[in-house]
Amino acid sequence: MSEISTKPYMLRAIYEWCTDSGYTPYLAVKVDASTTVPMEYVKKGEIVLNISFGATSGLKMDNDSIRFHARFGGVSREIYVPVNNVMAIYANENGQGMAFEPQLGFAESPTEQETSAPAPVLAAVPAPAAEAKSEAPSAPDDDNEPPKKGGRPTLTRIK
Repeated sequence: MSEISTKPYMLRAIYEWCTDSGYTPYLAVKVDASTTVPMEYVKKGEIVLNISFGATSGLKMDNDSIRFHARFGGVSREIYVPVNNVMAIYANENGQGMAFEPQLGFAESPTEQETSAPAPVLAAVPAPAAEAKSEAPSAPDDDNEPPKKGGRPTLTRIK
């Protein structure tokens, strides 16, 4: 029997911590052919999604995928993200959370089951200077400059 990945359990734990603490949980996702997201919001092959209760409908976080419906520009869209494509989950208000190395190529189609997944790699998520809250899913900024005071946080991957 193959080893079960800890990544989906960590994602659910950080999500629960965010909601219990009154924070807005955000997912940073590496977009590829196995993800179903609105492509017009994808920048540099990545998208950041607000997965709070108020921004999603029917959120389901299982061991191989995260699925939900969310509104983009007022239109409800179905979102499917393989757990292996998640780069980070963090609280929008303070940047606290957990970052992972995306395991592209390991993701299966939505109807297939994963048999194994590599363990997550713990990395730092920078704390933002932002105080702004958003109810809608959002995409990251194009530049790699640090966030301006009152601006949106950006995720910097540290290897």
